[in-house]
Amino acid sequence: MTTVREEAMRLVAACRREVQKRWAEVDELALANQRRVLEALWAEGVGAHDLNGSTGYGYGDEGRDKLERVFARVFGAQAALVRPQVISGTHALRLGLFGVLRPGDHLVFATGTPYDTLESVVGLRPAPGSLAEWGVSHTVVPLTEDGGVDIRRVMDALTPRTRAVFFQRSRGYSDRRALSVGDLEAAFGALRSALGDGLVLMVDNCYGEFVEDREPTHAGADLVMGSLIKNPGGGVAPTGGYVAGRAEYVQRAAEQLTAPGIGLEAGPSLGVLRLFYQGLFLAPHTVAQALKGSILAACVLERLGFEVSPRWQEPRSDLILSARFGDPRALLAFCQAVQSAAPVDAFVRLEAAPMAGYEDQVVMAAGTFIQGGSLELSADGPMRPPYTGYMQGGLTLEHVVIALERIAEAVLAQDRAEGRMTPDGARAAGLAQRQHS
Repeated sequence: MTTVREEAMRLVAACRREVQKRWAEVDELALANQRRVLEALWAEGVGAHDLNGSTGYGYGDEGRDKLERVFARVFGAQAALVRPQVISGTHALRLGLFGVLRPGDHLVFATGTPYDTLESVVGLRPAPGSLAEWGVSHTVVPLTEDGGVDIRRVMDALTPRTRAVFFQRSRGYSDRRALSVGDLEAAFGALRSALGDGLVLMVDNCYGEFVEDREPTHAGADLVMGSLIKNPGGGVAPTGGYVAGRAEYVQRAAEQLTAPGIGLEAGPSLGVLRLFYQGLFLAPHTVAQALKGSILAACVLERLGFEVSPRWQEPRSDLILSARFGDPRALLAFCQAVQSAAPVDAFVRLEAAPMAGYEDQVVMAAGTFIQGGSLELSADGPMRPPYTGYMQGGLTLEHVVIALERIAEAVLAQDRAEGRMTPDGARAAGLAQRQHS
């Protein structure tokens, strides 16, 4: 009789064979992005002395300043702010928003309601110090039915006080596709052709860096923001975030981080420069490993009967794979299977719990070397209908393969226990769209 473990391993192996062509495409992407990063490091003449860092005020930290010039080159930007004092993607977004916007200004969200943790920053959920409390109003424009930017409605939402239009590249905790750089470029072009350079075009770039061969700043964004414990930190940056784009807006963001009149000049690098440089160097390869893992995961989960997005054949613009479970217990079981395959805290039993910045309880599988390091293999989701899980990361493809074997084994064991799989491993009919059963 075929064991559940044998069936799970056969399923993952079959999917590995099926996705080979897509993996080859990712290899070419990684090569192009690695070349871009290396050329930036060469152009700035990075040396061993740049890896040492500074303490105290951080004045005259050439290694820090050079790293920011490297980031600017990689992102096709005029300038960049790259600091360990930026604690998260949300913090980086907050710096950009408060740097650009002033009391009385109006902000348009062109990609629907922003990610959960940004709602308090903006004032969609009341919070001390939000943009709303500072007199900045906002309008949320839903995406089109197919998940694209509704340019006509965005244009209709603009007012004489509109200062910035904000785009979220990743799906976040929403049921929509990620936006490609091409999608954003089309929206930027339409806005520029109608209104010139009067608007500041801002992009939440979290989970999107190095997933394509260019960044939103290459396509006309004025400002992009993200976290170093996601893609651009390569899995080794222990903290940090970045803002990149037009020099005047990067300077304004820096003055939010430090103080007006100080801006980029101060800020100690505190011994993390080597990890920041090394993480950026590794990022194209590590992101490619995670992309390959995401493609394989989509194939495996779909074979197991779950509705996933994006499907394995579809192009990707971020690292996030969503799978709809339809039941809180199934979502928790999925995250538990991911946790059980982690290199750290594999023994932990997960429970949903409140988290700062989220309205709903959240379950998070995160057996990571760096707390919250989303480029490492992790899975999470808010405990609200339709109980969708979001899987991302994987520093090595091998880890993702092994984790998927464990996930498949857990699902197949449940199927066998409930009579959805025969003892010889043949799948019973009706598994597709299991979340609706």
